[in-house]
Amino acid sequence: MRSRWCTIVVGVLLLLAGCAGAPAADLESPPDDPDGVDPNDPDDTAWTGTVVRVVDGDTMEVEFPNGEVDTVRLLGVDTPETSADSTSPGEFEGIPDTDAGRAHLRAWGLEASAFAESELAGEEVTVVTGGDRRGSYGRLLAVLYVDGEDFNERLLTEGYARLYDTEFAKRDAYAAAEADARERGAGLWAFDESDYPTEASEVDDGDLPPLPDDGDYDCSDFDTRAEANAVLDRSPDDPHNLDADGDGEACESIPEFGVDAAALPVSP
Repeated sequence: MRSRWCTIVVGVLLLLAGCAGAPAADLESPPDDPDGVDPNDPDDTAWTGTVVRVVDGDTMEVEFPNGEVDTVRLLGVDTPETSADSTSPGEFEGIPDTDAGRAHLRAWGLEASAFAESELAGEEVTVVTGGDRRGSYGRLLAVLYVDGEDFNERLLTEGYARLYDTEFAKRDAYAAAEADARERGAGLWAFDESDYPTEASEVDDGDLPPLPDDGDYDCSDFDTRAEANAVLDRSPDDPHNLDADGDGEACESIPEFGVDAAALPVSP
């Protein structure tokens, strides 16, 4: 009788162990030859895949060995949003919650997206999950390795992202990378209010877009309201009809600051 009960107990324990699935892959030591096939298989924790689309600086679509394409959200990092409504300066310590601060982050969101596109599009990568497998939006939470280098951490090191502060195996290393980038003023951490002129008098002639071939500006020609106001100040009779309502403010439909990342200093 005792032997029978032992057999039952051992069987239950083995069943529970099987339900628990395989242990998560080591985020800090990705396998040289990941054998995962299906991102929905709980026994698979690391895969070799191909980046088929870069959504933004911290989100990519990856094609896995089974032919399926899944969305991967980079674990532990957060690049700035590029939408004016979504930008959150309060999440990036030291960046002021002002129009200039939001413009700065939107521009660096574009920089992060362009950087990810240049580094990842069409590339073979190793995808390693750790901790929670998927986030609240159903995206695969993972560290992305390119030629053995942790791309998530590289975003932090070069100032394209902040630490998304949750508990995961590489949290301390990522925190140190962000702290170092902030100390160096790398990337988005190099905020300078003077990069964002708000007054027309602060806009030099060289900052203005060239006059269109038809000789007539319209609001779509300007990146910022300050540029439009600079043209209005130089021609108060408003030959381009930039101040349609006659209140002395040109092109009120466009943002006070643009989001042209090319105008900003970039990481070396």
